[in-house]
Amino acid sequence: MTPVLHTERLLLEPYTPADEDVFVALFQDVRVSRWMGDGPSTEAEDRALFGRVFTKVYARGLFDVWAVRSREDGRTVGHAEIKPTEESGGHEIIYALAPDAWGRGLGTELASGLLDYGFRRLGLRSVHATVAAENGSSLALLRRVGFRHVRDIEESDGSTTLLLTHVREDSPPAAAGRPR
Repeated sequence: MTPVLHTERLLLEPYTPADEDVFVALFQDVRVSRWMGDGPSTEAEDRALFGRVFTKVYARGLFDVWAVRSREDGRTVGHAEIKPTEESGGHEIIYALAPDAWGRGLGTELASGLLDYGFRRLGLRSVHATVAAENGSSLALLRRVGFRHVRDIEESDGSTTLLLTHVREDSPPAAAGRPR
């Protein structure tokens, strides 16, 4: 079961059915969705994705998915996940913030909270992230919290995605590989 997490300014809670419209609005905002997966989806696809959070992810305990809320006013300001992925060969963090939450350090706080959860609660030795090479803001944020570039992933459309890894400080270098 996905736990509730707290950071200084954010509350990460499992989604409820009442969150569908804010989830869809976040994913329908092209400023956000252009960096997620294969880019913007239709509203129907985003509603189906939201449904799968309940019927597959939560029902089967596959991985953790959260609505990200402001602790100040309770408003939903984003989305977060930590899950195993083939691309990374381990657990990857995925996050998105609504544009009105950008520029206030909330992304850094969110990524740090997800790292803490992965290392302390899940016992991971490393946590990964994949980011489009053109997404300079996310790359800078991830580097600020300690992620390092490991390799490039060439996508079928010719674009490049970067695989970044953050190794837990007490992990021996041999076990973690040598990210650059």
